[in-house]
Amino acid sequence: MNYIKNLKTAAIAFTAVVGFAACNKQYLEPIPQTVISDASAFETPDRILQQVFGVYSQLKNGNFLGGRTIVYNDVRGEDWVNVTGNVVTAVNVWNFTLISTDNQVENQWAVGYSTINRANVLIAGIDANPGVLPASLANRYKAEARFCRALANFYLVNAYGRRPFNADNGASLGIPLRLTASTSNAGASQPRATVAQVYNAILDDLNFAETNLPLSYMGSSDSNVVRAHRNSAIAFKTRVLMHMNRWADVITEANKLVPATAPFQTSSGVTHRLNPAFLTTFRTYTTPESIFSLPMTVLNAPGTQNGLGTYHNAEFALNPNGILADAGWGAADARRALVSGTVQPIRYTKYNSDNDNYVAIIRYAEVMLNLAEALARQATGVDARALALLNAIRQRSDASVTLAPTTRDELIAAILNERRIEFLGEGLRTQDIQRQNIAFPAKGSVGAVQPTAVAYVWPIPASELLYNTAMVPNQ
Repeated sequence: MNYIKNLKTAAIAFTAVVGFAACNKQYLEPIPQTVISDASAFETPDRILQQVFGVYSQLKNGNFLGGRTIVYNDVRGEDWVNVTGNVVTAVNVWNFTLISTDNQVENQWAVGYSTINRANVLIAGIDANPGVLPASLANRYKAEARFCRALANFYLVNAYGRRPFNADNGASLGIPLRLTASTSNAGASQPRATVAQVYNAILDDLNFAETNLPLSYMGSSDSNVVRAHRNSAIAFKTRVLMHMNRWADVITEANKLVPATAPFQTSSGVTHRLNPAFLTTFRTYTTPESIFSLPMTVLNAPGTQNGLGTYHNAEFALNPNGILADAGWGAADARRALVSGTVQPIRYTKYNSDNDNYVAIIRYAEVMLNLAEALARQATGVDARALALLNAIRQRSDASVTLAPTTRDELIAAILNERRIEFLGEGLRTQDIQRQNIAFPAKGSVGAVQPTAVAYVWPIPASELLYNTAMVPNQ
């Protein structure tokens, strides 16, 4: 079911905003841009809607969550090896040799903050033009903007913040916290907020989003995947709270989406549950498992050397000594069927195309494992519900296996291991390493990187240091 037709796009302030379009399961196709002055961009409901879609379009940029940022968060971990040695395609991300002038450093920062500013401009424009929209719709659009802003801040602070939240309870330097619209050079100089301040702003945005987003986009399964709804905000909160070790709060939020016993399925809002077949999520796209994804089509691709398929099937290969070597990940497991080859380069075909896929940002399987880990960490022994959730994930792909850890620590280790298998190629491995404040393991010729090392996080871009006089580097 198509959900938006014949939309124009608009430019507001400094940024040209690309609108969403839909036609027969194709989304975000580019349309010829029409430049609209900032004075008229919020004159009508249709023009405001264009600005909403423009925020999503920047979030899905190939240099951000539509491609490279997901790759970066994969290949810094130990489950991938670089094949090409190409600096353009992230070898220096993989081997922890980034410097402040690298294109990857500059581009991820620039697109992330562009997403944030589009969200801020949208919020400011709605507030400056009361009466154009009903109050409930105005709040809904602002909630969509704040959801996107929360995601952008989360990925940026985890890349560029000096230490993970759990290293020092968020006391380290994070990133500039830009929460107001910028339409000129005024305000360019802004100091770094602490990691804790950024996390608090992220949670504030997600709480607002939960309250004001719709329960669902009625009659449009595609909108329920590519636009934020209430369950999207709740789901992402579980991830954010895990990074803060707020296990009781993870349980509270996840309980809104996951029942106490099987069958595991949301009871309100958009219906979410595991797909019976693992691969369905990555071939059909608009499924009940997909909570929030970023769509790509031939006409609206992530760009050359940005797509997940290219990276997994050309630039990088599975590390034979990584999760691939796990003896417990059996040959009968459906996820093993995506492994291609037995000698290097060993490929992984979760994303078999750059131009016809949805980039999965969060799905129901993650919420289930987030809840399982939180329950396990709060328990003193083997938590029965956590174990049931873990086995639901494993047995979806391999019904012959029942995981049976005998201690709390074994259960936590099994959950973390399952995450490496289940989310391989989805950009969660770096985040799972950092939130535990543990070293990046050695891989190939690259040694382990300790949490205290400057290379553990990304350098602040040289351009930001040049133009933001209040900025200081990571050191």
